Amino acid sequence: MNEVIALLQNHRTYRDFDESYELTKEELQTILDASRQAPSWMNGQAYSIIVVKDKTLREKLVAINPNNPHMLHSSVFLLFVADLKRTQIVATKEQVDYHINDSLNPLIIATTDASLALQNAVIAVEALGLGSVIVGSVRNQITAVSELFNLPDYVFPLAGLSIGKPAVEMQIKPRLPEQAVVHYDTYHEYNYQLITDYDQTMKKFGEARETKLWTKKFADYYQASGHTSLNGYLKKQKLL
Repeated sequence: MNEVIALLQNHRTYRDFDESYELTKEELQTILDASRQAPSWMNGQAYSIIVVKDKTLREKLVAINPNNPHMLHSSVFLLFVADLKRTQIVATKEQVDYHINDSLNPLIIATTDASLALQNAVIAVEALGLGSVIVGSVRNQITAVSELFNLPDYVFPLAGLSIGKPAVEMQIKPRLPEQAVVHYDTYHEYNYQLITDYDQTMKKFGEARETKLWTKKFADYYQASGHTSLNGYLKKQKLL
């Protein structure tokens, strides 16, 4: 099998890192270069990457988000932000209006660009024989995180990435069955038994941090209210 394909098909998340391991400058640069080469809409590159090496900053980050101590214990933490400030400055220089919030499309563009850059970073990390974990929960305390890193308007934190040398080996987590995810030529309804079977697959997998069945976890998450704080934040950032 092609080694790149093998790498992609063997992806796993690591949350425990060897604190004595220090990422070399060359390794970090390789990851950043790979990340920046990700596809982007019209080559707009509507994202920025904040490299967080300072321990004091990372301690503050963990204080904001205490369920992710690896942000401190990893070799480095990268914060990927959707960034429409750069093009706002261009619009000002060109003396044209900046209709950034007339539509959700620019927000989707910036989110997609940042996500692609993040995924490229994950692949580069694994190609170097290292491990990582994506931290989407930086959005749970989005205002505090933004203030910590002095994010200007037209910018918001999308996700972080803890990178380091794994201290604990992890198994490959089972994914939903192909028939529930892959559609040919048009969207098809699928047998709900596929989802029920996946619940049992994940139960047998027995990951300690998974305390609910897959179906229960997402039924509870999307039933709950309180996901609207992001809307207010995005309005404050002039993105909605």
